[in-house]
Amino acid sequence: MKISKSHLLDGKTISITGSKSISNRLLILGKLFGDLKIENLSNSQDTQLLQKALNEDSETVDIHHAGTAMRFLTSFYAIQEGRKTILTGSERMKQRPIKPLVDALRELGAEINYLENEGFPPLEIHGKKIDKNFVKIPANISSQFITSLLLIGASLENGLEIELQGEITSCSYIKMTLKILKDIGVETHFEGNTIKILSAASSLSNQKLDRHYHSSKIKHYIVESDWSSASYFYSLVAIGKKKMHLKSFYAHSLQGDSALKEIYLKFFGVNTISDAGENKITLLPDIHFQYPEKFVLDMNDCPDIAQTVCVTCVALKLPFEISGLGTLKVKETDRLVALQNELEKIGCKTEITENSIKSLEFFEPKNDISIATYNDHRMAMSFAPFALVKELDIQNEDVVEKSYPDFWKDFFEITEKL
Repeated sequence: MKISKSHLLDGKTISITGSKSISNRLLILGKLFGDLKIENLSNSQDTQLLQKALNEDSETVDIHHAGTAMRFLTSFYAIQEGRKTILTGSERMKQRPIKPLVDALRELGAEINYLENEGFPPLEIHGKKIDKNFVKIPANISSQFITSLLLIGASLENGLEIELQGEITSCSYIKMTLKILKDIGVETHFEGNTIKILSAASSLSNQKLDRHYHSSKIKHYIVESDWSSASYFYSLVAIGKKKMHLKSFYAHSLQGDSALKEIYLKFFGVNTISDAGENKITLLPDIHFQYPEKFVLDMNDCPDIAQTVCVTCVALKLPFEISGLGTLKVKETDRLVALQNELEKIGCKTEITENSIKSLEFFEPKNDISIATYNDHRMAMSFAPFALVKELDIQNEDVVEKSYPDFWKDFFEITEKL
């Protein structure tokens, strides 16, 4: 899809669908605990695939490209007593590792077999009752493996204690899960590298004993909009220097990607003004902002917005050095290699390692820029704001449906061809 060189329109308002991360957690918990009404659910393909899987009884469940669904459902089906499930996905999904999660579930007593390659989907899962309540898991892997275990913890008869071994990756996502569990009435403790989830029965018993406890359990959950989806609009504002309004966002967010506010203020001069009454934020660019000499940041807690940040830096010719990106190598594509390839097309040579990327030099890009998206939704959306600098072509643009189906509609609503 060709995007002409454009400019950003001033003062436009965009409503972004609910957070995919929060929606997916709530769908699993709603299925396990039943009495949960969810509003502003994400309309992403991932969330729809998870919802469909949870509502069907077929033995084979195909979740296509939905990595979160693969990880969350592995634990969910492992505790469905008497049910056999074949959990499969796309060819890329069959290359995405799941061994740390399967090892942890097997340690707890789950019965899971690999049907093709050891350590990778598809999986054959025989659901059964799990009595064990202690497991160790590497902490430097995808936080979704850990979250997958946390989500089933309260439905186990003896609860669950998880010992995280090593340095914790994406801690903000773990904290998000624990906050959601607390919101629906599950008691959790996170100290050092140990997380304890009390069983639902124990949580309820403790609440009844606490005379100060007034049922704070949330049964009607309104999902906050997705901060990683907001990142593309922060990028547009940083490059296009016009104000914009985004709904529905809270001043105090559960999402690690809300670090956007601080990142774009510190390095790009984009202020975030919250309107709590309307759950709206205004992005306000500082026209006289003095840019730092270099963008240097460890993005271990918010790796999903790294692609957007890189494109913003290149558009503004701001040198960058970003670390903490190890998990990007096992996403929809190897995002570090993909980033390196595509950033060169828009005028930036880079150097990558296993967990970092840094700019080496900027140059004037050629005309007829064509961005490959590698079946990766974030590649398409993160490069779109570069159209404020130069015309470009985004290949396989429909890939955005994975997380943000309305992206192109919203993008063309707030930009105008020059």
